[in-house]
Amino acid sequence: MRQARKKMPKRARAVLQNLAAAALLTVLAGTGILNRADYTASDGLYQRREASDGKIVLLGIDQEALEAYGPYHQWGREIVAQILETLNRSEEDKPAVIGIDILFAGETEPSADTEFAERAAESGNVVTACLAQFGRPLLGDEEGGYALGAFSVVGLEDSYDALRSATGRGHINAMLDTDGILRHHLLRITLPDGSQIPSLALACASAYEEARNGPGLELPAVSPTGFWYLPFCGNAGDFEEISIAKVLSGEVSASYFSGKIVLIGPYAPGLQDSYVTAIDHASPMYGVEYHANAIQALLWGNYKTELGDGIQLALLFGILLAGIACFRGRPVWLSTLLWILLCGGWLLLGKWLYGRGWVVHVLWVPVGITILYGGCLAASYIQAALERQRVTRTFKRYVAPEIVNELLKEGTDALELGGSQTTIAVLFVDVRGFTSLSEELKDPRKVVEILNRYLALFADCILRNGGTLDKFVGDQAMAFWGAPLRHDDDALKAMQAVRTAMDMVEGARGICAELKEKYGRTVSFGIGVHLGEAVVGNIGSPQRMDYTAIGDTVNTAARLEANAPGDTVYISRAVADLLGARIRATSLGDSVRLKGKKEGFEVLRLEEILS
Repeated sequence: MRQARKKMPKRARAVLQNLAAAALLTVLAGTGILNRADYTASDGLYQRREASDGKIVLLGIDQEALEAYGPYHQWGREIVAQILETLNRSEEDKPAVIGIDILFAGETEPSADTEFAERAAESGNVVTACLAQFGRPLLGDEEGGYALGAFSVVGLEDSYDALRSATGRGHINAMLDTDGILRHHLLRITLPDGSQIPSLALACASAYEEARNGPGLELPAVSPTGFWYLPFCGNAGDFEEISIAKVLSGEVSASYFSGKIVLIGPYAPGLQDSYVTAIDHASPMYGVEYHANAIQALLWGNYKTELGDGIQLALLFGILLAGIACFRGRPVWLSTLLWILLCGGWLLLGKWLYGRGWVVHVLWVPVGITILYGGCLAASYIQAALERQRVTRTFKRYVAPEIVNELLKEGTDALELGGSQTTIAVLFVDVRGFTSLSEELKDPRKVVEILNRYLALFADCILRNGGTLDKFVGDQAMAFWGAPLRHDDDALKAMQAVRTAMDMVEGARGICAELKEKYGRTVSFGIGVHLGEAVVGNIGSPQRMDYTAIGDTVNTAARLEANAPGDTVYISRAVADLLGARIRATSLGDSVRLKGKKEGFEVLRLEEILS
């Protein structure tokens, strides 16, 4: 015996759908598809300008200096030597450290090179720059083949020997993220021989701490590639900048720089040393400003750690799972409120975590939650549309189209299994003499044709008067008024029912005349109408149910019909009292005994409708 395949429970199916949706969005986030937009959003949320503590001053090779000393490519190293001599003239008032964001690779004029190196050695507070080249070196293997090695330092541009031996050293590599924005700082570089060189910012900050006998720097945690997330405190132009020309001319006294960190570097657009940074995507920042930001963060110990993507993806999956559970089956207003709370809450949480040293992806959660929110709304609308179709398909077999339209406005609760008690008017109609006619005709096709003519008449009269066609049973039909759309006007229900009955009697005359002419025999109707309370709803099982009415009211209407002679409409006293002078009816008293009814149940014969 072939066993019926069991359907997955609705709740289990919903759980699997939730898991699949959350997993899919989590995987998409993990692919990096949101990275560029997320970087931009993170910069806007996290990076904020703060006033520096005034310990860092920039000496700029700016437009004023270029006008005073000519194009930069024509400068000799003696000019920088003069700056060092000027700044360090007084041992008591000299800067704590001087960082030079200029690469002095190779020798030029021997006298100038020597003078510069000597001034730097005499100063004892100078840090000069080097620049590493990165790539993937070609490595040989034991079998004589070659392979690309890991991304690492493959070359180094350094100061000429005399200067390098006279100063500290720091690299000036500024590594952009994949979107072309500078938001990380490379703390150290590792040379092929295993030795390390700190960044210019780290070398200057360390020298400053040493000069003031500080406790030393507590360094940030870095990624496996040596980077750490830089919280910028200043934007382009926020750090104090003084032209080299003002220092050399004596306009600004060297004592002004006493005990400070002085950074010397290009500060003019034409010198091509600027970067778009996380704190402002519109205004490029000069290299010396970038190093100043890194120094300030190192001195403050203001470090941020980017939470690992694995942890964030797991967190994202959990939040998305909770989000879709919140959205499914909720009203639109509640889903919208939950969407706002989840997205806004994540942004507030991200800001709060940033203040405590953790950097999380800004957009992962809001984008995922928004997609789920939109998806659940779309699913709700689609489900509502399908429900409307289901209602239409179900009730168009029972009721007039206008009632179906009204029912769609009310909702789909009427399709749920179960019923409720309400007051309805019930009509039963039966074709008298049809059995003998069908026996005489003997041709099944003619029998069916005649029966369909009558049933079509029944259906047309019922639906035209706003009734619900419950069922056909052979040559009998049942209809009721007052459900599925309920109203409290019982008189209207009764009037619609009796008008339907009279329309059937009138409409049957043409069919009867045709049968008389064609077959020499005819049939007639017996109709019963009663009004009272009944249970109306979908009765049966989830696999097979009927929208119907049950109860004593239904039984009474059936008994009235069963006792009505041909072409006669029997109504109950309840119907007659509701309609009053709007109809003319003849009371038969209790002369008509209805099965199951006590003595005294009054039956009336409907004669005509007066209004």
